[in-house]
Amino acid sequence: MMREQNPLKGFSKLSRDEKVKWLSEYLSDQKLSAFLDSFRMPDEENQNKFESFSENTLSNYHLPWGLVPNVLIDDKLYHVPVVIEESSVVAAASKAASFWAQRGGFRTLYISTLKKGQLHFTFSGDGEALKKHWETIGQQIKSGVKHLTQNMEQRGGGITGIHLKQIPGLPYDYYQLDLEAETMDSMGANFINSILEEAGRILPELIHNRIGNGQVEIIMAILSNYTPESIVKLQVQAPVSELSWAKEMTPEKFARRMKWAADIAWHDTGRAVTHNKGIYNGVDAVVLATGNDFRAVEAAGHAYAARDGQYHALSRVNLENDIFSLELEIPMALGTVGGLTKLHPLAAKTLQILGEPDARTLMKIAAAIGLANNFAAMASLVTTGIQQGHMKMHLHNILNSLDVNPEYYPKIEEHFSVKTVSVSAVRQFISTLK
Repeated sequence: MMREQNPLKGFSKLSRDEKVKWLSEYLSDQKLSAFLDSFRMPDEENQNKFESFSENTLSNYHLPWGLVPNVLIDDKLYHVPVVIEESSVVAAASKAASFWAQRGGFRTLYISTLKKGQLHFTFSGDGEALKKHWETIGQQIKSGVKHLTQNMEQRGGGITGIHLKQIPGLPYDYYQLDLEAETMDSMGANFINSILEEAGRILPELIHNRIGNGQVEIIMAILSNYTPESIVKLQVQAPVSELSWAKEMTPEKFARRMKWAADIAWHDTGRAVTHNKGIYNGVDAVVLATGNDFRAVEAAGHAYAARDGQYHALSRVNLENDIFSLELEIPMALGTVGGLTKLHPLAAKTLQILGEPDARTLMKIAAAIGLANNFAAMASLVTTGIQQGHMKMHLHNILNSLDVNPEYYPKIEEHFSVKTVSVSAVRQFISTLK
């Protein structure tokens, strides 16, 4: 059937039933409505809440919500809910977390939670006078936005700096107001954006009153998701002799190979991207489970990995005096209040399981799961290879995709316990059973 190619107008104004009806006709699928309904919640209140999170919602897209147990961070044990569709990630994080829980766990080396925002504007007047008077103008801006910051200040946060910048490569009359803020347990996007927009409203008058000449044009105001000062640094450490991870390899050889794997990822961009993706397997799973913005967290991390002009690994391995250490330094802006953290029922339950952590604690937890996945992934690469464990965990996905009768599962699992898993191999073995 040739589908209509004309642009669709007014879709957002249709009711949910009308949207489903249109899509059903577009696909010529009379069963679409029942299919979409099967993924909706039976509880109408929760379903209505879900539909309010986004625009044009027709159904729910489910991802597994699971648990990584025994994550020891700074001598406190956590059982961490995660949201991810890849079973091997949860298995790897769980194995690594238990391994390190017996060796002192994860240790926080450094943590900071400052966020940033930017007000972009042009000024046609005396630039040197603007720079000369900026400290005073900055103080006037802080006073002018006091009605937006006083509640945050009562909680210990607020504006920590207002700086003036010019960016090489942009016209001489372009300026940037660089805002630094402490947002406590909030991710801070709405707080910072509100301040910046108010600053943009009052800035032209402040400059005119102080300098007198020149026109100010506000270009845009927006927070920055690059958060190099909202950062956490974690470490696992143990004597080399205690690295009994792989039966087929001595602890000394294992440590040496782990050092090689980390060093390669530091110096080679092609390897670093995959190395960091493994870290975000764990980090994103926690960020999603808590209703935070994984896209912002990843964007900040990848920018931080390239901060010196080359893209590097976010973790490093050190071997000194027969001591092995793996360190992860990663920026992230997380919140435990606001957004979906309480509105999403499973996000709220996740935070309850974690003991209602503050933002700093949640940063440590997310980083620890990322570091656990990073350790497990490197360990697999330098020992058995990534596919052996990954494809065995993936076996059930293959069986589901081939619509295999569950009564065959035990025989299939036994057969592939000592053989390499692949779709073609599974399909061939199934044919012998039938």
